[in-house]
Amino acid sequence: MPPPSIDPRSGFCPTNRTFYSLRPETPLPPESFPISAAEFALSLLGSSSLPLQPALIDAFSSASLSFPSLLSQSSSLATALCSSPFNLSPGSVAFILSPSRLEISVLYLALISIGVVVSPANPASSLSEISHQIGLCKPSIAFSVSSVASKIPSEIPILLLDSPFFTSILSSNVPNSPVPTIKQSDTAAILYSSGTTGRVKGVILTHRNLIACIADQHTRRSEKLAEAAAAGETPSQTVALFTIPLFHVFGFFMLFRAIATGETTVLMERFEFGAMLRAIEKYKVTIVPAAPPLIVALAKSPDVLRFDLSSLQTIGVGGAPLGRELAQQFIARFPNVDLVQGYGLTESGGSVSVTVGPEESKMYGSAGRLGANLEAKIVDPSTGEALGPGQRGELCIRGLIIMKGYVGDDEATSSTLDREGWLKTGDLCYINEDGFLYIVDRLKELIKYKAYQVPPAELELILHTQPGIADAAVVPYPDEEAGEIPMAFVVRQPGIHLTEKEIMDFVAKQVAPYKKIRRVAFVNAIPKSPAGKILRRELVQNALSKPPTKL
Repeated sequence: MPPPSIDPRSGFCPTNRTFYSLRPETPLPPESFPISAAEFALSLLGSSSLPLQPALIDAFSSASLSFPSLLSQSSSLATALCSSPFNLSPGSVAFILSPSRLEISVLYLALISIGVVVSPANPASSLSEISHQIGLCKPSIAFSVSSVASKIPSEIPILLLDSPFFTSILSSNVPNSPVPTIKQSDTAAILYSSGTTGRVKGVILTHRNLIACIADQHTRRSEKLAEAAAAGETPSQTVALFTIPLFHVFGFFMLFRAIATGETTVLMERFEFGAMLRAIEKYKVTIVPAAPPLIVALAKSPDVLRFDLSSLQTIGVGGAPLGRELAQQFIARFPNVDLVQGYGLTESGGSVSVTVGPEESKMYGSAGRLGANLEAKIVDPSTGEALGPGQRGELCIRGLIIMKGYVGDDEATSSTLDREGWLKTGDLCYINEDGFLYIVDRLKELIKYKAYQVPPAELELILHTQPGIADAAVVPYPDEEAGEIPMAFVVRQPGIHLTEKEIMDFVAKQVAPYKKIRRVAFVNAIPKSPAGKILRRELVQNALSKPPTKL
């Protein structure tokens, strides 16, 4: 329980310099109670009256899977995987290399229900990246599809999700085998992250971590339905379109949320903007989790006007700060859509903070308030001093959703997660006097211009307000005099001929002199991760290999 001396407005306790969540505590099963994250999600869904609408829909093929089929197929698969020739047992690791598809949802449920550790990876990864990930998780089996299975080392047994054999397993009616005892402290998943710094790391998430995430989301959903009922409203059926892949922590977590709440999920095997718009129209999508670059496209692209997107109610935004002007551009085009802003990272297993309700959603630029059962500190990176409301420093968080550590990397674990359970996020943030979290930028990505620090995200938000710019990113560029200078990579709108000088002047009018853009390069696209995060390292390498003319 939080100490009694906390400020009820900000959640800050001056005694221990800690921010506490202002949300009601989420009820959880006792930690000693044996239950898997899959079983917990299904217990919230219930089995007596399963939802009539589809559980899953493939956006491209229109194939669907009902909730009864999802449960029966995952049960059949779980039974088969515990038996010969697979003989998987609690603690075994399954490496998964596949794009998002209906079978992945069945696979996740089946594996986690029998205590097998799920370790999904990006199918676009290189051979060396996959080799590194396999070296970390040490799988006893791999699941893949025929198009990318050759990337997996031959010594690992592979079961193809697009094979007739796998399909036959899902349709088999074998008696259910006894569910093994699974402790909440057992590892449920190993997800991949660059960590707060450095090479890709395997993040260990326990069943308890996932249960805490699922419970929080289910409670929030139940409160929303109760509010609607009290107001005499009949809420529409939630249909979520996943633009983020299921191997990413956001997609992974959102899938279990959808299962627990009985919502329909529309999956995209690959992201295409036009296909997304068609899917929203066709399936009456109500919610889309997205990164800020997608908000830019929705706010600016003329293609949007060709589709009926009237079913859309909510856009969940994460991955990077969302600026006020960009949010206002979006709302001007979609006045009836709530922009729910949030923040999380792989190491937190899900959402750390989020805006709740229409009023909080108007706090543009904020990532919302701390989630239930969470604590935070804002720490001065230089002195280690814990700071108060409105002061900028590194965000550190503690709570039930925080990872167990990095697999096979004790050094990285100890440098990121201290003995008291505080996770150093590597993000420069502040929490204001009303308890709202603001993400300034990654500490490692701040541009060191002379004696100043320049957040690239701040300049990107300004660039996105220029109507002639379709997308933009800012990176540090070496400079003999200043150390580093801000350099912008810009994607122009079709038919627009902005010059370097026009872009630099546009930014210069809105920032202090040390924050000015001092180099510009025009590109066809900004490289991004599957979750929509800008791949700044690629841009930096691009800049160093082809130095532009300084203006």
